[in-house]
Amino acid sequence: MPWIVGGLVAAGLLLGWLLGRRRDKRAQTFVSNTDYIYTLPSFQRRLALQRMAAGSTVALIAMLTIPAAGLAGRPVDRFTQDERMATRDIVLCLDVSGSMMGFDSEVLRKFAEMIPSFAGERIALNVWNATTRVVFPLTDDYAMIEQELNLAAELLDMNFFNSQSSYQDLEDWLAGTWSPTSMNSSLIGDGLANCALSFDLSDTERSRTIIMATDNQVAGDEVFTLSEAAEFAADRDITVHAIYAAEFGFASERDEYERIILEHGGLFYELSDPNATASIIDEITRQQAIELNADPKVIELDRPDRYFGWLAALVGLLIVGAWGVRS
Repeated sequence: MPWIVGGLVAAGLLLGWLLGRRRDKRAQTFVSNTDYIYTLPSFQRRLALQRMAAGSTVALIAMLTIPAAGLAGRPVDRFTQDERMATRDIVLCLDVSGSMMGFDSEVLRKFAEMIPSFAGERIALNVWNATTRVVFPLTDDYAMIEQELNLAAELLDMNFFNSQSSYQDLEDWLAGTWSPTSMNSSLIGDGLANCALSFDLSDTERSRTIIMATDNQVAGDEVFTLSEAAEFAADRDITVHAIYAAEFGFASERDEYERIILEHGGLFYELSDPNATASIIDEITRQQAIELNADPKVIELDRPDRYFGWLAALVGLLIVGAWGVRS
């Protein structure tokens, strides 16, 4: 298309030049004793300026053919979108009791860094203390997921508490995970059981995974023990991977947590392991993914912006140049 339009414009310019010469010859008026005018330096400067201006105008018109031809050809971005998406569901299940907030911030930041590596997996975030709050349900809206994870990481960062508004923001975010009238805290088993209930599409075959972060320090009466909740998840074909973090933990609590997770086929990592989150994600990736049957489709996205700016700029220069030539 650019070559065709360029050729047509060039042919039009040539035809116009030839016709113009014929008209000039018919309109010529001869005046005697005027040859000396062509020897005047001032006249030569004006003549050179006129020729340069006319040449620049022609060059601008020629340059205009390129973006004009590009727009006439309707530029598009074309890509193939395969709507088969890996049917992996991942629920982040975080203990947000007071002893875990700083650790949760690290987990969330590491997980947010890995969001660009996902391709079709659905992610959910549940936080719990005495009760559970769903921050966002299973979704593959990665822009929203990354935004929410970074916001949660900032709120849970202990260095964030620098004003009264900071406390209020955190309190609003934690609403639904505890009650001022309850003495219960960090109900591990109940938190895991609620996370196991966050998976939908129970009648379809999907890969379901929970990544749970806790210090396994229970303070209150649970409906489910950790062992019962792990068994409840296993009955629903949900794999539970664990991240353990504790500032002042007991060996018995850690050992119990690790034993229960490993008995049910999960992975156990300590948060101090810099590869904990990455290793869990790698394991999830290695799991056999079940893909939905769907035909790929070609997507075309109009991209006039590639040429429109150049076209507008050149038209503006042409108008200014033509006005200058005329004056």
